[in-house]
Amino acid sequence: MVGQRFLEALAERGLTATHRVVVLCEEPRPAYDRVRLTSYFSGRTPDELSLTDTEFIAAHGIELHLGDPAVSIDRAARKVTARSGLTVTYDTLVLATGSYPFVPPVPGKDAEGCFVYRTIEDLLAIEAYATSRATTGAVVGGGLLGLEAAGALKGLGLATHIVEFAPRLMPVQVDEGGGAALLRTIAGMGLTVHTGTGTQEIVTGDDGAVTGMKLSDGSELALDMVVFSAGVRPRDQLARDAGLAVGERGGITVDEQCRTVSDPRVFAIGECALAADGRVYGLVAPGYEQAETAAATIARDDSAFTGADLSTKLKLLGVDVASFGDAHGTTADCLDVVYADSRSGTYKKLVIGRGGELLGGILVGDADAYGTLRALTGSVPPIAPEQLVLPAGAGAPVALGPSALPDSAVICSCHNVTKGTIRGAVTEHSCTTVPEVKKCTKAGTGCGSCLKTLGQLVTAELEASGVEVDKGLCGCFAQTREELYEIALALRVTSYRQLLDRYGRDGARGGDGCEVCKPAVGSIIASLAPTIGASGYVLDGEQAALQDTNDHFLANLQKNGSYSIVPRIPGGEITPEKLIVIGEVARDFGLYTKITGGQRIDMFGARVEQLPLIWARLVDAGFESGHAYGKALRTVKSCVGQTWCRYGVQDSVRMAIDLELRYRGLRSPHKLKSAVSGCARECAEAQSKDFGVIATASGWNLYVGGNGGATPRHADLLAQDLSDAELVRLVDRFLMFYIRTADRLERTSVWLERIAGGLDHVRDVVVHDSLGICEELESLMAAHVANYRDEWAATIDDPEKLARFVSFVNAPDTPDPVVGFVPERDQIKPDLPLLAIGPRPLEGSAQR
Repeated sequence: MVGQRFLEALAERGLTATHRVVVLCEEPRPAYDRVRLTSYFSGRTPDELSLTDTEFIAAHGIELHLGDPAVSIDRAARKVTARSGLTVTYDTLVLATGSYPFVPPVPGKDAEGCFVYRTIEDLLAIEAYATSRATTGAVVGGGLLGLEAAGALKGLGLATHIVEFAPRLMPVQVDEGGGAALLRTIAGMGLTVHTGTGTQEIVTGDDGAVTGMKLSDGSELALDMVVFSAGVRPRDQLARDAGLAVGERGGITVDEQCRTVSDPRVFAIGECALAADGRVYGLVAPGYEQAETAAATIARDDSAFTGADLSTKLKLLGVDVASFGDAHGTTADCLDVVYADSRSGTYKKLVIGRGGELLGGILVGDADAYGTLRALTGSVPPIAPEQLVLPAGAGAPVALGPSALPDSAVICSCHNVTKGTIRGAVTEHSCTTVPEVKKCTKAGTGCGSCLKTLGQLVTAELEASGVEVDKGLCGCFAQTREELYEIALALRVTSYRQLLDRYGRDGARGGDGCEVCKPAVGSIIASLAPTIGASGYVLDGEQAALQDTNDHFLANLQKNGSYSIVPRIPGGEITPEKLIVIGEVARDFGLYTKITGGQRIDMFGARVEQLPLIWARLVDAGFESGHAYGKALRTVKSCVGQTWCRYGVQDSVRMAIDLELRYRGLRSPHKLKSAVSGCARECAEAQSKDFGVIATASGWNLYVGGNGGATPRHADLLAQDLSDAELVRLVDRFLMFYIRTADRLERTSVWLERIAGGLDHVRDVVVHDSLGICEELESLMAAHVANYRDEWAATIDDPEKLARFVSFVNAPDTPDPVVGFVPERDQIKPDLPLLAIGPRPLEGSAQR
């Protein structure tokens, strides 16, 4: 990461255009995000972790050699030799060799089943071993990476132990109180924590593989695998061999410009460097600052690295942990302000100086205020310290927002971006959204811990600049979709007309509405229909006029004016008899057939007047609408699971069918897709769905917010090792909370990134019931399930409803002559008229 930031800094200063830049990289892939390394186990691919691309490398003429590290430096000849034998001469050499994992020198440390947790290749090896040969694992080390590694093992279905020599977890970042809160929360997740004891020996079997671990307290653990995450050491051997000075405890000694003290032509940055203040920095923000300092010095600009902020905010095993400033209160005469709630696993400590200034703090369980508190460090807060740690309702109300921060406050420590710079992006560079500000300033593109504060600042600055931030749904309503949902739910509003006339903007009341709000309100009323007393049939009365084009005929309109028919096939499971019915219907009506990626069979080419005839036969055979035309649940894919597959650990087909039948017909802001995989091999592609389920040996893992299509996004892990009942309950809550709070036409993937607090907030609401609404969410879903009726079954039973299925109202028996087909590959395709484009004749000229 630091090496990549150095390359970017060179490019920003134009040095890549005037100098030859050669990079020797040990790993087989370009720079990637180690801060989010563990997200690989939540579905993020190695490519998605990448911090660079071939376009950047090519655009700047950088010579990148992957899998070919430097093995020797000849300082006299100014030459570097790579493992392949490649030699490169240099004018300036920058060492960004990072660090290596420390493995305690205990017997058995090299046994089969022992791993370190440092690179993507390490994670791939851990995953392969854990899924094929292990049921119980232990992580040696209870620091940042150690807890992430423990979370990874638990997510892979292993019973997991954490062994930490110190008396508490995360001893560098948190104090005794914070460690205790963290321990209680992690132990409550089913992990076994051993603190104050060390690893004495790795026990192996006759085959040389791990079978256990002996601890220094005399106890022994039965294990199948061990992950060492007991800290790192600077990788300085290359420098040592070249005669460069290193520190007593490691690290290449450098000055304030990041030059090595032994050779002004050689620089060292990142975890391999012993900075001028005597520290080796293992965080990304100081490494980035060192990279920028080295690049500036090479460009003959004034720059110095004299030290860095060690503040950090992480989510470990789903627990927010943050520390900033003088977190342990080492400053003379300082005082602590502490709030602790063992029931919720919350611990907050602020360190206050003699003059009332905020010196630092520790936050465990609730770190929402981290961005503001860290920015206030070194100043006297505008309110009493105890008000900064008390939860809402326990003290006087506190509204400490961006306005309380000085312009000099650093908001993004990774890239050293101040509040003033962010304000300037809005006022001087006309940025109006967070993505635009991120692109302009790089704020929020590092670890991401500042994104919440960044969003608050952008909104506040826009409002302060007089830019009216209209959050209304459209020109008819000043309310958001979420607010309209709440109005409809609370006041039992059952019609669009009633909602518009009572709550619309002044100029819209009494009008006809618009094409934005009509389908949005129609969807709200449909999703709440059983609860508020409205008709659940989308083509009843006023509802029919609110629907999108496809909903008007309960079918998808195709490019030539014909329609498609998509019957529901729950979980992708279908009997031969039903397959025959689909084949006969397609044959008899001359339809084009296609097996889809959603494990269904689509039939194309039906004229509008044929839809009831086709669906009558399908309904009679037991089929229901697949809702391919509506903003509703589409499919729940599945693999064959443990019933047939030798790798399956749960019955994925049964679960997929249960979920699809439960949520069929559920109207939502956008379409919903799901899948259930029977094991970690993920054949059903559950992590690309709005809600996806993956089986584990202990139950089910639930992922949310995934999306395929033009802007793919891997889903995030919401909860793991759930029973059947727990899984259904959480999906109920998640879907109803999404329907309640999302914007119109907003997929769960976009909603999850937009909603304040993101995944953490959704987890707090859905899993921990932080808003106290879960009972209501479950009740809303129960009402939907109890009142579901297939739309096509309701349609073909009602002659009045069937009357709409004609091409011409005044000639109901006349088919649309434009809808035609031609043969292709033994099926049909639309016969589309060709548009002839020629020169337009001059006015008055003869046309022949």
